[in-house]
Amino acid sequence: MFSTYQSVGYGEQLFMGNSSTSKVEGKGKVVLKMSSGKELTLNDVLHVPDIRKNLVSGSLLSKNGFQLVFESDKFLLTKNGMLVGKGYLSDELFKMNVMTIVPINENKNKSSAYLLESSNVWHGRLGHVNFGTLHRLVNLNLLPKFQIDTNHKCETCVEAKLTRTSFHSIERSSDPLELIHSDVCDLKFVQTRGGRKYFVTFIDDCTRYCYVYLLRSKNEALESFIHYKKEVENQLNKKIKVLRSDRGGEYESPFGEFCSQHGIVHQTTAPYSPQQNGVAERKNRTLKEMMNAMLISSGLPQNLWGEAILSANYILNKLPQKKLDKTPYELWKGRTPSYQFLKVWGCLAKVAVPIPKKEIFPCKPTQETNSLNSLKRNLESTSSTSHDQELMEERNEVEPRRSKRTKTSKTFGPDFLTFMLEDEPQSFKEAMSMPEAPLWKEAVNSEIESILQNHTWELVDLPPGCKPLGYKWIFKRKMKADGSIDKYKARLVVKGYKQKEGVDYFDTYSPVTRITSIRMLIAIAALYNLEIHQMDVKTAFLNGELDEEIYMEQPEGFIVPGKEKKVCRLVKSLYGLKQAPKQWHEKFDNAMMSNGFRINECDKCVYIKNTTSGYVIVCLYVDDMLIMGSNNDIIKATKRMLNSKFDMKDLGVADVILGIKITRTSDGLVLSQTHYIKKVLEKFGRYDDSPVKTPIDVNLHLTKNKGNGISQLEYSQIIGSLMYIMNCTRPDIAYSVSKLSRYTSNPGEDHWKAIVRVLRYLKYTLNYGVHYTRYPAVLEGSTMESEFIALDKAGEEAEWLRHFLEDMPMWTKPVPPICIHCDSQSAIGRAQSYMYNGKSRHIRRRHNTVRQLLSNGIISIDYIKSKDNIADPLTKGLSGERVNCSSRGMGLKPII
Repeated sequence: MFSTYQSVGYGEQLFMGNSSTSKVEGKGKVVLKMSSGKELTLNDVLHVPDIRKNLVSGSLLSKNGFQLVFESDKFLLTKNGMLVGKGYLSDELFKMNVMTIVPINENKNKSSAYLLESSNVWHGRLGHVNFGTLHRLVNLNLLPKFQIDTNHKCETCVEAKLTRTSFHSIERSSDPLELIHSDVCDLKFVQTRGGRKYFVTFIDDCTRYCYVYLLRSKNEALESFIHYKKEVENQLNKKIKVLRSDRGGEYESPFGEFCSQHGIVHQTTAPYSPQQNGVAERKNRTLKEMMNAMLISSGLPQNLWGEAILSANYILNKLPQKKLDKTPYELWKGRTPSYQFLKVWGCLAKVAVPIPKKEIFPCKPTQETNSLNSLKRNLESTSSTSHDQELMEERNEVEPRRSKRTKTSKTFGPDFLTFMLEDEPQSFKEAMSMPEAPLWKEAVNSEIESILQNHTWELVDLPPGCKPLGYKWIFKRKMKADGSIDKYKARLVVKGYKQKEGVDYFDTYSPVTRITSIRMLIAIAALYNLEIHQMDVKTAFLNGELDEEIYMEQPEGFIVPGKEKKVCRLVKSLYGLKQAPKQWHEKFDNAMMSNGFRINECDKCVYIKNTTSGYVIVCLYVDDMLIMGSNNDIIKATKRMLNSKFDMKDLGVADVILGIKITRTSDGLVLSQTHYIKKVLEKFGRYDDSPVKTPIDVNLHLTKNKGNGISQLEYSQIIGSLMYIMNCTRPDIAYSVSKLSRYTSNPGEDHWKAIVRVLRYLKYTLNYGVHYTRYPAVLEGSTMESEFIALDKAGEEAEWLRHFLEDMPMWTKPVPPICIHCDSQSAIGRAQSYMYNGKSRHIRRRHNTVRQLLSNGIISIDYIKSKDNIADPLTKGLSGERVNCSSRGMGLKPII
């Protein structure tokens, strides 16, 4: 039975399952011939006569690379995906199908395919190393000797290590511009200060001289190529013959059409074959490697990658290439390069103050924290610039002296500190791995503590047929009005988008207060000199009661030990559920009405309480609320009531609501969005642009773009930001935003110039705010349109405003008619006339509406000259003087 056998010494025993022992007589090697035809060699097999059946250890087989797959009353034994043998269940034991046990003489000099110490086994044990390495290990006596089949091919290795055949190099072009290599590289993980997300390269095959252009979108690749073509063909007096690129969408039409029109052969690579455009691909890699080294060594922020790329390309053009005796610069320009003016990228630069400025400022050099290797700039300023070119290790030695001199504590404000922060984490794991992990951990613990205190869920077994909803952690840094960090917030959100209507939820509607209501209440507070306080409901959506049965997975980081398989049955609503806003608003409604508040009919999120001791108004926006009252006692009483009902945070006197800063002045209140506008300018790379005095050029005539759109996504993002600014505090840009928003689907170059002008105007009026002062209680709707059709909409807004004020306890009753100023005599005459004619019957409904509002005393219409109508900039572009005059008429002026 044993192929090899060796007796063991006296006293070696085997412990049995019933605590008895059996004597071991010997041990050796057994070779089994399986029913599959394969041979299985077992080493160190113990000979124990007391055991009546031959036993094979399944765990040892698994340890040596075999797999046992049990299925009902049978099992399979495999290795490396190939069947070795099989067996069946008999007398409560699984038996192997063994044909014979190979005798000693038959096993000699025979290579077993499944010998435990065969070359294939060691090949697998050593991570599928090549057989030449196995042979060396055997020769070094580090492995037992075995026969190595050099002709054998491991199927796993073939599948895992398969590579494409090598590409042979091709001959280089003999003349400049015969062949140009091009590729667009995506670096949109962070934008440059100018809003660039990509760069494109154009490399001459003959000289390897490279041009690099920074792009906002891939669509700008064609524009860059046009500039490149004009410059190089003019400089070299030659024509571009062939352009080679990949099949990216930026190189399709109209790029291909442009090449065809100018006789340029456009070669494209085969799919998934970047090596066919290897020159451009390798150039991109080299540029990015040098860019990363520059940014790391200088310590400058990543949004300077554009400057680093341009500097890296400038340097690489002056470095020798393989198989070239000269540098690309020398082959392209015809002269040797100079390296005398090159400085370490990012080193400290001190520039002498120009003579005209010495009369105004102290004669001290100014500092630049990054020295960019622009050729023109260096040639112009080298004589008056001193560079500190110490490398990173050397700079550390003098850091204390430089820190004392620069006094960074007085230089960097909250905007800079916020800018230096990393992006907000997108997952729980990412948050816990960031430098701010302790702060995020504190925010997460606070969120879970609020959830548990509120008894939002209970752990249960998942009922059959139910599938729990997933969740996501949302992380946010909450900022103050000046841009500094207020606190770190973490929110556990259920994946409500997976809910099924009619099963997991039914009704979802929940009202939200209008920004108009907020502005109106602040105007009332300014008029009556009311105090405005602010409160925040902690985890507001956790307060709503759920009628449906909803299950959710346990959140990561807070899985209860011993209850890992249980799920959370939601007792109360949670952020992310479709019905959560509705449930929360119903709960808040009930709490307010049970305490003597009534709901404003014009805005369901405004609550009013009028008592003998005074009146109080509460305006709710989801979980933020403004509280204003006739005296501090009634405000404090309202706060105590809210604290008894919900987990509240008292923010004191109102400072910021929905990103709008509230400032109290000596004669009223001011609403402004200075910090938000700064963020928008910085986000889209326009903070350094020169300001202009008007939001739109009066001579501009925009038309639909018939070509390809330019950066459509970014254009729509800017429109969205401008609309929010316009609706909140800046009506002076209403006409510009309205006009530009028509071209959001396909913006062209003219539309981009116009929208950039709006951003530049916002920079010019950065410190503007809407002023509400303590004027007498006279209502004048001076910001309404001048056309008759617009009178209908203006009347609707005036009617809403009048009803809103009728609910205000401090307002004089009855509310007088709201005056609408109109600069069209014909529109006023038509509004006050009962007569119709064929030319005006198409506006009969609107006419009836306006007449009804006039007869009911809700509105009055007065004539005003166009030059005095402050609504004029809302319908057309005007000069800077008219825009400024109109803005001041609307209460929009600089904050003192």
